[in-house]
Amino acid sequence: MNITQTFYDNLASQYDKLFLDWQSTTQEQALLLDKLFQDHGFDRSADILDCACGIGTQAIGLASLGYQVTASDISEGELIEAKKRAANHHVTIRFERADFCALSDTFPDPFDIVIAMDNALPHMLTTKDLEAAIKSITDRLTTGGMFVASIRDYDALLATKPPYSPPYIHKTDKGQRVSFQTWDWNDDCYKLVQYIIDDEEPLQISKFECKYRATRRQELTDLLQSNGCGTVTWLFPEETGFYQPIVIAKK
Repeated sequence: MNITQTFYDNLASQYDKLFLDWQSTTQEQALLLDKLFQDHGFDRSADILDCACGIGTQAIGLASLGYQVTASDISEGELIEAKKRAANHHVTIRFERADFCALSDTFPDPFDIVIAMDNALPHMLTTKDLEAAIKSITDRLTTGGMFVASIRDYDALLATKPPYSPPYIHKTDKGQRVSFQTWDWNDDCYKLVQYIIDDEEPLQISKFECKYRATRRQELTDLLQSNGCGTVTWLFPEETGFYQPIVIAKK
């Protein structure tokens, strides 16, 4: 089991603590993505693959809007959590364990839209690995299909290589929750340590470790274009309301 699988397997039961209100977030992000899809010529009959679904943050919201959603992830722990949440929200989603570097092993048929949100692609720690992911993802798009992903603004972050992210502080019924990350850089890669502190009675501190590579926008654009995407567009938080830059690639 690699470090990414371990990270998400361990984090799965606490992932929703990273949000002030996870359920509201699923609804807000679904509406945001729905608008992006419609702006690019798709309606709710589109067949969607969320290839880095986590606990279902985007997949469940989109299924609630009526999309036909298939969701996959490399983490069995997150898939278990996502299936529970989908059942609680009374939506039907096909869940499969799959590596987004080898999607055709699990999904023989292409999709109208493939998404990979919340900084999933920078788990690819080399250019070769990232290229394998992009080849796999674009191969599962129909002609005219669309890939949508979000990543951190690494073009800006690489200028200063900050050692930590600002903390999120959420009030809870019994106190407050503080979550933040430390980033230990090695060239363009970094070890991320996610801390979640439940400042309640009793005090609980959780710690999860993972690795990322700072993926520049031009690198990702070039890979998408060289793998069959004729149009690649970047949208920024001030344009979309989403917390990370979003790339939209049409095949």
